[in-house]
Amino acid sequence: MAEPLSRNRISDVMAAVRKRIASRALAPGDRLPSIRRFATTAGVSPSTVVEAYDRLAAEGLIRAQRGSGFYVAGAGLPPLKLAEAETPKARAVDPFWVSRQSLDTDAAVLKPGCGWLPADWMPDAALRRAIRGLARGDSDLLSYYGSTQGSLALRRLLLGRLAEEGIEAGRDHLMLTSTGTQALDLICRFLLRPGDKVLIDDPCYFNFQALLKAHQVEVFGVPYTPFGPDVASFEAVLATERPRLYITNSAIHNPTGATLSPQTAYRVLNAAANSEMTIVEDDIFADFEPEPSTRLAALDGLDRVIRIGSFSKTLSASARCGYIAARPDWIEGLVDLQIATNFGGPSPMSSEIIAQMLAGGGYRKHMEELRRKLVRARRETADRLARLGVEPWLTPRGGFYLWCRLPEGLDSGDVAQAAVAEGIVLAPGNVFSVSQTAARFMRFNVAHMLEPRVYQVLGEALKRAAA
Repeated sequence: MAEPLSRNRISDVMAAVRKRIASRALAPGDRLPSIRRFATTAGVSPSTVVEAYDRLAAEGLIRAQRGSGFYVAGAGLPPLKLAEAETPKARAVDPFWVSRQSLDTDAAVLKPGCGWLPADWMPDAALRRAIRGLARGDSDLLSYYGSTQGSLALRRLLLGRLAEEGIEAGRDHLMLTSTGTQALDLICRFLLRPGDKVLIDDPCYFNFQALLKAHQVEVFGVPYTPFGPDVASFEAVLATERPRLYITNSAIHNPTGATLSPQTAYRVLNAAANSEMTIVEDDIFADFEPEPSTRLAALDGLDRVIRIGSFSKTLSASARCGYIAARPDWIEGLVDLQIATNFGGPSPMSSEIIAQMLAGGGYRKHMEELRRKLVRARRETADRLARLGVEPWLTPRGGFYLWCRLPEGLDSGDVAQAAVAEGIVLAPGNVFSVSQTAARFMRFNVAHMLEPRVYQVLGEALKRAAA
């Protein structure tokens, strides 16, 4: 009976190696684990691993190198296609699918479904100057942890920006975080418990859903209109479900591009106050507006509204830093929570880079140029999509998204799957929808829609989905 068991174990070891090579956990030229280490990890004898490695070498999948070990062979290994990457392939088209496709592919892949601007649209020269200045600065900045509330220089600049909105806030109203996503995560940790109810827009930024799933809360959606959340539905959900939190974008809503109207804002704040619900206003797209629109935090005065934001969309998604503006007693608790989970505030280097970028007039000029380029890109994208029968839901006042309706009868998830096989990452509507009622919609990043190949692949994908 021992021999069949041994053969099974050899097959198991071979299958484990094949899986790691197929997934690119081991790439051509990579060294395999040593025989003794693999045997210990897999719970088999070294002789079993030796036999498995020898058989894989005979197949040409790996090669032995005398005195060094076994390595993945390059010959015969099929190229990794975007649609065949194991991580996104095995899952449904959900929020994680879009994120992984966008983040894990190389620069050759076109990404009109991603959530950032092209690198050559960003202030590269100014970033390099800020980094060089940082290198010549205080060594403490390069070596030490950040303070618990983050860079004082950057917080002063942010307080000035809040004051321009009419929000009266002091140092104890503001803290910095590593990212805007971390800001929301800290708030959820601070205010929510598993099983609590949370309200989000339908559709909304898909990572809101992903993050809330991690916090094991019950999520409800409210239909979003060109003027903000549908107020009747909003009030009805508050009356029946009593959610603890509402998370939204007020300025240039993601994905729709809509702008909150003053009338809707007042009714939302009144309903939230009556139900004792807290609102988190993500203001990450504010600087893309041609002029400021209504803000919940400004109307509320940071009582029941928490403002979060970052500069990853306007300055750099690499030198990242977010912020939270809220009541001082909440900031105090959130700072303690950030210490517990991050041991201090964000990277002092990232904070200093952003502070330098915001301090001069260069940032204002950069944003003016971005807004001009995006006006042209939105117009061109809308015109070219219209030739394919794809129409914007509305024309946004700013930003880089177009929320578009596909021709009747098409499912944007099918279109996205067809496009990704051709090296184009798209963002289908239902990844943004709690109720899964946006199958006919697609979000396009107009800054990544300038390549003619995008429209060629999209047109072919639309035809295949319609067949």
